[in-house]
Amino acid sequence: MLEKLFGFNKQETTVRTEIFAGITTFLTMAYILAVNPNILGETGMDKGALFTTTVIMAAFATGLMAIYAKLPFALAPGMGLNAFFAYTICLTLGFSWQFALTAVLLEGIIFIILTATNLREKIVKVLPESLKTSISVGIGLYIAFIGLKNAGVIVGNSATLVGLGDLTQGSGLLTVIGLVITSALLVKDVKGALFIGIIATALIGIPMGETKLNGVFSTPPSIEPIFWKFDWNGIFTKDMFYVIFTLLFVDLFGCIGTIIGVANQMETKDGKYPPLKKAFMVDAIATTTGAMMGTSAVTTYVESASGVKAGGKSGLTAFSTAVCFLVSLFLAPVFLAIPSAAVAPVLVLVGLMMMSSIKKIEFFDYSESIPAFICIVMMPLTYSIAEGIVLGHLSYVFVNSLGGNIKKLSAGMFILAAFFILKFLM
Repeated sequence: MLEKLFGFNKQETTVRTEIFAGITTFLTMAYILAVNPNILGETGMDKGALFTTTVIMAAFATGLMAIYAKLPFALAPGMGLNAFFAYTICLTLGFSWQFALTAVLLEGIIFIILTATNLREKIVKVLPESLKTSISVGIGLYIAFIGLKNAGVIVGNSATLVGLGDLTQGSGLLTVIGLVITSALLVKDVKGALFIGIIATALIGIPMGETKLNGVFSTPPSIEPIFWKFDWNGIFTKDMFYVIFTLLFVDLFGCIGTIIGVANQMETKDGKYPPLKKAFMVDAIATTTGAMMGTSAVTTYVESASGVKAGGKSGLTAFSTAVCFLVSLFLAPVFLAIPSAAVAPVLVLVGLMMMSSIKKIEFFDYSESIPAFICIVMMPLTYSIAEGIVLGHLSYVFVNSLGGNIKKLSAGMFILAAFFILKFLM
């Protein structure tokens, strides 16, 4: 039954490992339950309804990934996409959140069409192998940076842009403690080391005042204030075209980068990627459904890599994550009590694990290594997976064209480069 439902293979993994991996993934991305309502709530949307919708969509999309794609990937309303929704579309451009939800719905429908016609898979095939490898490495640095930033280990600095936070107390100190504990568990090859590390760090955070439990149970608020709230008046305007185009760009290449990066960690025996078309279709359906439910675009989460590194190999991992989300609907105070400092060590160590594929890059072949390096460093420096892919691909086309290696470039690479350039000009 498990094999039929989730692609579970008892020769490669165990039920216990898959469940632990699923819980680990959930704990590393549970922050979205607090962050998404806060960000989208800036537009005037009901925060209580947003919390419920965030949980429902994360559970639905991740469950669909488990059963349909049979992959250990988790989904939820995307970070970055929710910020674009709130701060750019609504607060900067001045459009209503209903207008923004309509744009997300149309984007999702376009995604379904692109996936059904295999265009998204073709884009993956267009990317050269060195860039595919660098995507995984760049994401590793990116999620490590996210973890350290959210925990206050890395802070803003007016002179140098970023700087080191206070490691002698509070969140910074707890992160260091958690990193040491979790690292020691990995060195000892303890099963479920990442999950145990999160729990242990959260418990240590209680006497330190970093883990604050405010109750256990709560009743989920109604989603009625934001359910099926669309504005059809501006769908044929230039503004709607711009919004949809930008959403498509960020979501498309952010999703491709995340799925390739996490898939690289699955260590398939034949060296091939898992069935990405089904993963892309789940992503597209989830974005469309999410708009109906009242949230910004839903996408695959890079934190899924934590579950993969904890041993997750099948849809059972994703299903376990989906169940955790459903439970969190009624136990929100417990799950939201886990501080960023308890999650940061896992993100840092997963980042380390994802960097292992850097050895596949031919560093002395500069036609490959220069674009790969640009892709890697620009992900954390621009705080965007999509921008890293774009700059890496453009540099690959330019470097090889001017360097006399034009035979390495396909027509698809030039088309993709033209699309990227158009994005910058708009």
